Amino acid sequence: MSKKLIKKILYTGTITLKTGLHIGGTNAALNIGGPDNFVVRNPISNIPYIPGSSLKGKMRALVEIFNGETYNGKPTNDIHSKAGALFGVSGDNKQSRPSRLIVRDAELDTKSCDFSQTDLLYTESKTEVSIDRVTAKANPRTLERVPAGARFRLNMVLNVFEGENEDALRNTLEQAILLLHDDYLGGHGSRGYGQIEINYQEETKSHDKYLGRHGSGGDGQIEINYQEESKPY
Repeated sequence: MSKKLIKKILYTGTITLKTGLHIGGTNAALNIGGPDNFVVRNPISNIPYIPGSSLKGKMRALVEIFNGETYNGKPTNDIHSKAGALFGVSGDNKQSRPSRLIVRDAELDTKSCDFSQTDLLYTESKTEVSIDRVTAKANPRTLERVPAGARFRLNMVLNVFEGENEDALRNTLEQAILLLHDDYLGGHGSRGYGQIEINYQEETKSHDKYLGRHGSGGDGQIEINYQEESKPY
């Protein structure tokens, strides 16, 4: 039996980098003398962003580990678990459940800090050296990362359906954010990368908010601007 959507809770705010962030992108472009590992960028604007999948996946993993919802290192995929209730369970499970949380790509606020001091467009290059423990040979490599102080725009939507425990869903999401503050986002976190802080505000939109005058619906995140004109015939 299908359930009626009773409200949407919008979470908007900022993701502030406390240390440099590296979320890998494509290395398709040959850049002699540049980084060996690039960050992910918008292919049109060339501005770095945080993929919603990276943010959502990290939060889910932290919730699963914290609440013991893994078995032999793999998620239990139980729809009754905290992670399953909020983030959903894949369709190949006998009891599948769609995700209740939408996490959109977080766009970089290009005015959030002074990027004129970085050696790359909105990013910095950081050279590290790994040492071969057998031969003692040094292997330098250069990574691209968004510098500390930069801010990204947070945008998430929590869908609440009739009969569901709204407080439990909200508490799990808050738990995920708190855990992420004391962990890291992106790669190389054990070496200091990816420490972030999330600040947000909530806005609740009830079922009636979406009825409109004519009753309408649709998929995808879009914005429609229109004007009306009545013509008698």
